[in-house]
Amino acid sequence: MNLESHVESLNAKHAEIDDVIAREELRPCPDTLRIAQLKKQKLRLKEEMTRLVRH
Repeated sequence: MNLESHVESLNAKHAEIDDVIAREELRPCPDTLRIAQLKKQKLRLKEEMTRLVRH
Protein backbone atom coordinates (compact mmCIF):
# COMPACT_ATOMS: atom_id res chain seq x y z
CA MET A 1 0.00 0.00 0.00
CA ASN A 2 1.49 3.32 -0.99
CA LEU A 3 1.41 6.41 1.19
CA GLU A 4 -1.43 8.11 -0.66
CA SER A 5 -3.75 5.11 -0.46
CA HIS A 6 -2.88 4.62 3.20
CA VAL A 7 -3.78 8.24 3.99
CA GLU A 8 -7.02 7.85 1.99
CA SER A 9 -7.85 4.74 4.02
CA LEU A 10 -7.21 6.58 7.28
CA ASN A 11 -9.34 9.48 6.05
CA ALA A 12 -12.20 7.09 5.24
CA LYS A 13 -12.00 5.57 8.74
CA HIS A 14 -11.96 9.11 10.20
CA ALA A 15 -15.15 9.99 8.29
CA GLU A 16 -16.79 6.71 9.30
CA ILE A 17 -16.09 7.38 12.99
CA ASP A 18 -17.48 10.90 12.54
CA ASP A 19 -20.73 9.38 11.22
CA VAL A 20 -20.93 6.94 14.14
CA ILE A 21 -20.44 9.81 16.60
CA ALA A 22 -23.18 11.85 14.90
CA ARG A 23 -25.63 8.92 15.04
CA GLU A 24 -24.79 8.23 18.69
CA GLU A 25 -25.34 11.89 19.62
CA LEU A 26 -28.81 11.78 18.03
CA ARG A 27 -29.95 8.90 20.21
CA PRO A 28 -32.35 9.79 23.05
CA CYS A 29 -29.78 8.66 25.61
CA PRO A 30 -26.33 8.84 23.98
CA ASP A 31 -23.50 6.75 25.39
CA THR A 32 -21.07 9.49 26.38
CA LEU A 33 -18.28 7.01 27.16
CA ARG A 34 -18.53 5.52 23.67
CA ILE A 35 -18.56 9.01 22.13
CA ALA A 36 -15.42 9.94 24.08
CA GLN A 37 -13.66 6.75 22.94
CA LEU A 38 -14.64 7.37 19.32
CA LYS A 39 -13.41 10.95 19.49
CA LYS A 40 -10.04 9.71 20.79
CA GLN A 41 -9.83 7.22 17.91
CA LYS A 42 -10.69 9.99 15.48
CA LEU A 43 -7.98 12.23 16.94
CA ARG A 44 -5.37 9.46 16.69
CA LEU A 45 -6.26 8.92 13.03
CA LYS A 46 -6.00 12.65 12.34
CA GLU A 47 -2.61 12.82 14.06
CA GLU A 48 -1.34 9.84 12.05
CA MET A 49 -2.58 11.36 8.78
CA THR A 50 -0.87 14.66 9.62
CA ARG A 51 2.37 12.88 10.52
CA LEU A 52 2.36 10.86 7.29
CA VAL A 53 1.64 13.86 5.08
CA ARG A 54 4.40 15.96 6.67
CA HIS A 55 7.06 13.31 6.03
